[in-house]
Amino acid sequence: MATASNSLYNMTVSSDNAGGNQGLLMPKLQYRFRVNFINIGTAGNGIELTKQVIDCQRPNLSFAEIPLQVYNSTIKLAGKHTWADLTVNIRDDANGSVAQVVGQQLQKQLDFVEQASAASGQDYKFQMNIEVLDGGNGINAPVILERWELYGCFLKTANYNTLNYGASEAVTIGLTIAYDNAIQLATGPIPADSGGDITGVGVAIGRTLGSIASGIGGEGTGGG
Repeated sequence: MATASNSLYNMTVSSDNAGGNQGLLMPKLQYRFRVNFINIGTAGNGIELTKQVIDCQRPNLSFAEIPLQVYNSTIKLAGKHTWADLTVNIRDDANGSVAQVVGQQLQKQLDFVEQASAASGQDYKFQMNIEVLDGGNGINAPVILERWELYGCFLKTANYNTLNYGASEAVTIGLTIAYDNAIQLATGPIPADSGGDITGVGVAIGRTLGSIASGIGGEGTGGG
């Protein structure tokens, strides 16, 4: 007797999608990931954050809507895009390494003693890479299935969270990170000897243009 998983594995798809029975691809798993922080803080020790990450959101992109009111209807166009802030929760280690890196980054953004701010964004912004992995480890190095590179990052909020006599959980620091732009370096395995190709968000596909900007004079615009 066929099991439910076998039935799904041998699922029949429509003829315009290659037809026949198609196997399901292995999904990316939420717990196979790592987050790298580049040029965060002052001592180049972003690896201390990487080792203590609990969870991390992936980028969230939205477009503003431009409504054009016309006779009996509304036409909608895509306006400016916005990358939503994302959150990263990190364990606060007993050695203070995580708190030190977070504190250094906050000080780069604003000197809280002297009340002096950075001269420009490049003086404090950092890069953050979110990598989805295939589960490899040790001598079998993990393969990167997807990498998001976030540019122009800074700490929007740093929440040192709660202490509680009745709790047994680890102390954490919650970070909200704002960033300027993001690209998706791969939607499949990235070879170990390459930097990865941009095949998702950020890939060069060129602009799609009509014959003229107004669209007048193209096919189907005349009578008869």
